[in-house]
Amino acid sequence: MICFSRIDDRLIHGQVVTTWVNMHKIEQIVVLNDKIGNDATQKNILTMAAPSGIKVRAFPVKKFAEIIKKQKITRRTMLLFTTSEDVLEAVENGVPVEDLNVGGMRYREGREKVSKALSVTPEEREAFKELLDKGLNITVQMVPNDEKVDLREVI
Repeated sequence: MICFSRIDDRLIHGQVVTTWVNMHKIEQIVVLNDKIGNDATQKNILTMAAPSGIKVRAFPVKKFAEIIKKQKITRRTMLLFTTSEDVLEAVENGVPVEDLNVGGMRYREGREKVSKALSVTPEEREAFKELLDKGLNITVQMVPNDEKVDLREVI
């Protein structure tokens, strides 16, 4: 069962692990990103970053979409993405994402800062708009104690 979906370009780190995982009683974190999903070293690093008892898997986006069409997710699962483009690809391929938490897409060259924690490329902005058009509820919130900001207010 997918309990929580989040974009965080840092992937598994202290904030994610301690707050969101506990809050949603997560048993498994699934990272959806083509580059990471095809990189054994990155997968090992992510597994080591997770707390004991939390299973970590990483898949290319389309591969995961194919898997969940045939196999039911039984663990309480958190989907973790690095960009809105990966989320859009997942949704378009049938991955059930209704609510999306945006935790961090950091500023770097070629990105526009739209809030403290969120910077986007033109393509990522467009992907967010398409996700909103598809009816996703998208909020920007680094940690549970922060106020939720509706993405429509900043994008």
